[in-house]
Amino acid sequence: MSEQSQHKRNLNAVNRALAGGTFSQVRQLLNSLPGAETAHLLESSPPREREILWRLLSQEQETEVLQYLGEEVRVELLRDLPPEELVPLIEDLDTDDLADLLQELPEQVTSQVLAALDAQNRERLEQVMSYPEDTAGGLMNTDVITVRPEITFGVVQRYLRRRGEIPETTDNLLVVNRRNQFIGVLPLTRVLISDPGTTVREAMRTDVEAIPADRPAHDVAKLFERLDLVTAAVVDENGVLVGRITIDDVVDVIREEADHSLMGMAGLDEDEDTFGSVWHTVRRRSLWLGINLLTALAASAVISLFENTLEKVVALAVLMPIVASMGGIAGSQTLTLVIRAMALGQVQEGNTRYLFTKELAVGALNGLLWALVIGATAALWFDDTSLGMIIASAMVLNLVVAAGAGALIPIAMKRMGIDPALAGSVVLTTITDVVGFFAFLGLATILYASLL
Repeated sequence: MSEQSQHKRNLNAVNRALAGGTFSQVRQLLNSLPGAETAHLLESSPPREREILWRLLSQEQETEVLQYLGEEVRVELLRDLPPEELVPLIEDLDTDDLADLLQELPEQVTSQVLAALDAQNRERLEQVMSYPEDTAGGLMNTDVITVRPEITFGVVQRYLRRRGEIPETTDNLLVVNRRNQFIGVLPLTRVLISDPGTTVREAMRTDVEAIPADRPAHDVAKLFERLDLVTAAVVDENGVLVGRITIDDVVDVIREEADHSLMGMAGLDEDEDTFGSVWHTVRRRSLWLGINLLTALAASAVISLFENTLEKVVALAVLMPIVASMGGIAGSQTLTLVIRAMALGQVQEGNTRYLFTKELAVGALNGLLWALVIGATAALWFDDTSLGMIIASAMVLNLVVAAGAGALIPIAMKRMGIDPALAGSVVLTTITDVVGFFAFLGLATILYASLL
């Protein structure tokens, strides 16, 4: 059975049990599921059912489930909890997860959580929270195992046995000098299979670079992807080891960026709660709808300039949406391509001109191709060759402009510090609508001037 089918089956079972009021059955089902699946069930439930499911979890389960919940759902469940209940619930989270959560909760709660931690864990948490959330320092976990280069594998093995456990996804031990500066990594497999008399210096790798703590999370994700990393050391400006980043955190970054690009096209936040309250959802979406209304009014204003022409030649009103629609689609293709290339780090200063020229050429050739099709169709449909020439010319012009705008808008927005995934589509739609209507109706006004 596929994972999706299993989730659907679990969700249906929970809903039937909740509807029947058999909470003991729900609790039993939740106890049998891993934390990630329970988190998925919570996110797939409306607010009322979500609250019931949350209350049926034990404190130990709640702590585990919190690690897998989306930010918005997690904050919603914890926001109204009194500090005396909240602190024991979240203090056992991994340092990086706890730091992310505390940044979304009231300052009073943050202070109480810090006060409840021992000195070592408090220092670790404050260190992570001192870095922006979207940097390597904000992603890192401070739970690391370090060794010195002069000790032997036998000493390392005794240290690990005495420690009792190692952090999850540990593939390397981190080698540091006496000033705690990172100098290399020691693969854990070498420790297990090599002679106990071998020194760390003999077996460690020094060709592995640590990641600066202020490096953007986006660049960290690209580095993990390019080098197939499982973990990576994080250092401060002095080369001192401050933590490590693990692949699970990088996967979260990649997923959030993908969600951001997808949701941003519609003006939504990547953490949007599908089953959130009506009022909360209305507030989130109304601003975007208002912006789109303004752009639609701009396009309508252009149409109104040619009111007399439309009154005389009714066929123009029938064909007018085609030009704007084709321009919008062509521009969106280019916009999406460029935003993706920017996210992958492929768009640089030296290749921008080529990219722009290439997209203009694509727009022109596509414009000519479909201009012939729609021109001939319009001429035969309305028995008017002039009308076919008008819409064909407008089509070419709008597709070229759309391709150019789709390439330039995300680059220009990036330089201005504006997120192109969020605002690019609105600007593009406005341009293609205005240019499409103006070109089509303007050319019609000129050619049909004798009729006016």
